[in-house]
Amino acid sequence: MPSPRLLIGLPLLVTPLAIAAWLWLTMLSPWTYERPAHLAPIAEGPHVLFVYGTLTHAPIRWLVYGRAGAPTEGTLEGFQRDGLDLGRCSDCRVEGLRLSVSAEELARLDRYERLGVRYRRVRVPLTDGQSAWVYRRLNDTI
Repeated sequence: MPSPRLLIGLPLLVTPLAIAAWLWLTMLSPWTYERPAHLAPIAEGPHVLFVYGTLTHAPIRWLVYGRAGAPTEGTLEGFQRDGLDLGRCSDCRVEGLRLSVSAEELARLDRYERLGVRYRRVRVPLTDGQSAWVYRRLNDTI
């Protein structure tokens, strides 16, 4: 019979490894995403991206594209959060972050969001008048 120490220590070791493997597989692995051929190539940067969900957290940005960056606050008028997406709402606004990223970092963000599979990237005007990319679910229109 295994010792009680082993029974306690094994989950403490396996859980972080399982989480790390899942993060690598979903965000960095070359096997879980292939950029669809119909997507236009990414132009040289910098690119401005408006984020409002998981990418507002610095550790997630670091895992996805290798740095936390220096985000600034941003607001998108005329939309509201709708689950994992944005929905039109004339009296609403979404608070988020504006990121400035390179073409390579944008490609990594596209991989994270599964551009062309789950999301599409569209330009939107932010409250300050600056244009930014934002990810929208494929089944919705902007």
